[in-house]
Amino acid sequence: MLAAIADYSVNSSLIALAVSIDVGMAPFRVVKELRIGRLSEFVISYLGLASFGLFLAKFYEKLGFWSVPVFVLPLLLARQMFFRSKALEEAHKELQDREQVLRALSNRMAEERQDERAQIAAFLHDDLAQLLFKLSLQVDIARRHLAAGKVAEAEKTLEDIKETKAKTSDRIRALIRDLHRSPLGRAGLAEALQSFIAETGRDAEVIFRTDIDEVPLPPPIALLLYHIAREGVMNALKHANPSNVWLTVKQGGDAVEMVLRDDGGGFDPQAPGPEGHYGLTMMRERALVGGGTFGLVSAPGAGTTITVRFPTSWLQEGEDDRGEAGGTPSDASPGTTPDRVRQPRQESVVA
Repeated sequence: MLAAIADYSVNSSLIALAVSIDVGMAPFRVVKELRIGRLSEFVISYLGLASFGLFLAKFYEKLGFWSVPVFVLPLLLARQMFFRSKALEEAHKELQDREQVLRALSNRMAEERQDERAQIAAFLHDDLAQLLFKLSLQVDIARRHLAAGKVAEAEKTLEDIKETKAKTSDRIRALIRDLHRSPLGRAGLAEALQSFIAETGRDAEVIFRTDIDEVPLPPPIALLLYHIAREGVMNALKHANPSNVWLTVKQGGDAVEMVLRDDGGGFDPQAPGPEGHYGLTMMRERALVGGGTFGLVSAPGAGTTITVRFPTSWLQEGEDDRGEAGGTPSDASPGTTPDRVRQPRQESVVA
């Protein structure tokens, strides 16, 4: 028993020291954060090791050195099987998490499709149907004018028909534009984020500080960054109750980096999240889908920092695509900057 206590104490001390050096945390705090699992599992494992050590000592006294490999080889095989089963469990859990994320994304897409259908139905009922009815009345009036020989009145009605037809075409184009519009618009990621922060800051008692460079990004990557930033800000406002939120977007080294930080309540990233909340998982999935990385640092009472990086190879691919297409600045897709020159940095504070 004393040997087991000494063994556990030495192991815990070495682990705490290594983690403290690696992450810069106080050793006593690391010890407090250590988890040994359920007490029953802990006791059974140490009793098993103690029994194994006792049997090995007795066999060594009788058989000599060859008793060691006879016991150690099956133990090594069992250890490998344990780690493989552990890896399979983790992979299964990751697949379940991905399935939940995909289900949440599918539900959101279904909701968006329903909204689009409602928008189209409202347009057909409120706008297009009335314009077509007006057009049919004007055609009947023009026919009556022509039958009565009132050429001047018929010409005026034909002008009204032409105007109604133009209005109908404009409304249809507006609907198509709204359905295809990106949240980034034509202004790009920086202005879209500034607009979102300004709109959110009007209704929240939070000070937003932004430092956003206009970085030339392919539209899909810019859209991913926008959605990650939006989800992160909304999560902070809903769950962290922060006083300040910082958002920066920079291009440096071999990556474009977005950092979202708040001074709210924070949380334990290792603890299981609330049931039905997949905000962090969806942000991580969006970053990974785009070939980037997702980092999260948080602790209770210490706020939260989210870091997303996308490699600059995306930028080069976007520039090459535009070069091959022979596009002009006016042809640039939403969320991109036409030139290779970075725009002046935008820095603002929204209260």
